Amino acid sequence: MSVRKLKPITPGQRFRVVNGFDTITTDKPEKSLLAPKKRSGGRNNQGRMTTRNIGGGHKQKYRIIDFKRDKQGIPATVKTIEYDPNRTAFIALVSYADGEKRYVIAQNGLKVGQTIVSGKDVAPEVGNAMYLSEIPLGTTISCIELRPGQGAVMARSAGSFAQLMARDGKYATVKLPSGETRLILLTCMATIGVVSNSDHQLLVSGKAGRSRWLGRRPRTNPVRMNPVDHPMGGGEGRSSGGHPRSRNGIPAKGFKTRSKTKASNKYIIERRKK
Repeated sequence: MSVRKLKPITPGQRFRVVNGFDTITTDKPEKSLLAPKKRSGGRNNQGRMTTRNIGGGHKQKYRIIDFKRDKQGIPATVKTIEYDPNRTAFIALVSYADGEKRYVIAQNGLKVGQTIVSGKDVAPEVGNAMYLSEIPLGTTISCIELRPGQGAVMARSAGSFAQLMARDGKYATVKLPSGETRLILLTCMATIGVVSNSDHQLLVSGKAGRSRWLGRRPRTNPVRMNPVDHPMGGGEGRSSGGHPRSRNGIPAKGFKTRSKTKASNKYIIERRKK
């Protein structure tokens, strides 16, 4: 994976850093795995705006991703590595031995022609999905289930990975990308390897118009607002705005909003770093 810095031939390209897309093998998605994607523009079913700064953007189709990896024991061949507009990671089109095609999240190092498989008694190689009970300790993993059969919910974005630290009883200890260490049932599945497109964090859009292409509308700095619009608004001249807080008054920067009685607290060994 690589990034390209463009020549400054226009103001918008002066600071632009784009993805090299050197691992992408095709720009035509598999039609049978596409679904329509409706835009809300931040409005609810009554047409009222409930989320600000959303709207516009290029039309997109959703790629149906196999997060469950439930075709166990059947080898699949990687056909293509593709860009997905709905996520930061790249995706891989795989064709199973029985002829079925599916999209999966691509891991770093996954190549066209490579064979991947999921289930029990599988080698811990990049792209293979295994149960936490069978993955060697210390292995780098991604696309992790939180409940058996639920499908991957953690470590799915570009460059994300977790580490399997230990096993005790029916739980595995996993260090997550946030720095949190938590217990996960051994019957949950995870994929071996780091999620692809790890250079995503180096990209620079270069101009405001590119945010509009992605469906992001301009955001007003709260300090510039009036007191009626935000707790940090108002004041004479360039006021600081007071303590940083959200539009509905909840303090930012260190204020804990997680419930002390949340059921999953007992599975968290170490909280994420501040």
